[in-house]
Amino acid sequence: MKNQHQSIKSIQKEMISACIQLADLGFLAGIGGNLAVRVDQTLMVVTPSASDYYSMKPEDLCVLKLETLEMVEGKKEPTTESGIHASFFLERPDLNVSLHTHQPLASAITLLGKDVPLESKEAKEKIGSKLMMVSYAPSGTSFLVKAFRKKITQQMNGYLLKNHGIVCGAKDLKSAIRSVILIEEEATAFLKQSIQKNRRNIQFPKPIMDQIETVFSK
Repeated sequence: MKNQHQSIKSIQKEMISACIQLADLGFLAGIGGNLAVRVDQTLMVVTPSASDYYSMKPEDLCVLKLETLEMVEGKKEPTTESGIHASFFLERPDLNVSLHTHQPLASAITLLGKDVPLESKEAKEKIGSKLMMVSYAPSGTSFLVKAFRKKITQQMNGYLLKNHGIVCGAKDLKSAIRSVILIEEEATAFLKQSIQKNRRNIQFPKPIMDQIETVFSK
């Protein structure tokens, strides 16, 4: 138990650093997005609900049981997306990190409601051949957890939550951060190519056009 406690404390500190880095990138905006790290086959550490990432402390993070989401350590409410992270870990025992972001362009393409192919060699190696679309369900509900769990495969580490954001799995925090950076790059390239090919007939929703306006101004 002492070793497990030390492991949890170490994970919490690493998660705080990762959250700050992701917030600096604009991928965890405000209190949006959340992060989970596996402790072992029965426990995970998750970020708390509705908490500012820049003021978050290691002791604010919550330790939950994977199977039941029962909180075994923590003072704050765990993220409402804990069920998604637990599902990812239970279906994919090879993954140790589950990251949910609201990053700008990747979140924008979730409005399209379809899978998005990945093009770069590195993205394919880390994430898979495509970003799989998960059908819409309200955030933080069992309906979204069920929809996500149905889509989980051994070959794909990146998923688009329709009209919401992304979920990405990885073996460690460094790889998770790199993967969401790659996803944002792929989303940018995908939108650029789509608009350039269909500039006259394109009918992207206004939120997408607002997000990519800066891309074409560069």
